[in-house]
Amino acid sequence: MQKFSSSPRELVASAWRNRRLILTLAKREVIGRYQGSVLGILWSFFNPVLLLVVYTFVFSVVFKARWAGGSESKTEFALVLFAGLLIFNLFAECVSRAPGLILGNVSYVKKVVFPLEILPLVSLVSALFHLVVSFAVWLAFYLVFFGTPHITLFLFPIVLLPFLLFVTGVCWFFASLGVFLRDAGQIIGLTITVLMFCSPIFYPISALPERYRSLLHINPLTIVIEQTRDVLIWGKPLDVPLYFAYFLGASVVAALGFAWFQKTRKGFADVL
Repeated sequence: MQKFSSSPRELVASAWRNRRLILTLAKREVIGRYQGSVLGILWSFFNPVLLLVVYTFVFSVVFKARWAGGSESKTEFALVLFAGLLIFNLFAECVSRAPGLILGNVSYVKKVVFPLEILPLVSLVSALFHLVVSFAVWLAFYLVFFGTPHITLFLFPIVLLPFLLFVTGVCWFFASLGVFLRDAGQIIGLTITVLMFCSPIFYPISALPERYRSLLHINPLTIVIEQTRDVLIWGKPLDVPLYFAYFLGASVVAALGFAWFQKTRKGFADVL
């Protein structure tokens, strides 16, 4: 029986070795999602624009919500909220699809030469495309209403790096679990909904009573959402100790997720 390395070195080596295949499959996935529609890939642009307009109206006009520490501007509230959604939407898109990655590509399982471990990376690259488009929409609105953004905006890719490691690790775990436990998709759906309301997306952490704030920090999305807003909206530099602590934790999650996937993949063909 073929053995699959589960070392962190193989994690990096596989991603680099199959980088062109990953990009090709991700491109095909993005194009295939909009194939047959009238507007095609333009939907990836119109969707975030529509969401930004709707959130602006609902939260700042209907609910008259204001962000603590911010101004009374309705547009600012929408941009603060949307910055949090950039992070959450990437997480939700990748993780919600993870349990079906192997189940939806059964033909690849039978091919010994196909690197199954890249499927979560393909999903991640596809989600990154939508994040880039959404970020472009966010930036366009910021430029129109507030002018030149803070120089800390260039730290955004650095903020994303450990988060991408974390998301990939989670996807490796659930991609494998979804083969053996078909209820994984339902569990993930409920978990994502809970995380959305237990993350500081629609409200600041300061809005919670003091005794609940520590619980919110257990959520792995909280730190990334807060750091994203710091560099995009408030012009604050990274909290370096917190950033590296998160980077270390995300690296451990990625390594463990990859190891789990590699250890269990030899049983995929038997189950499928």
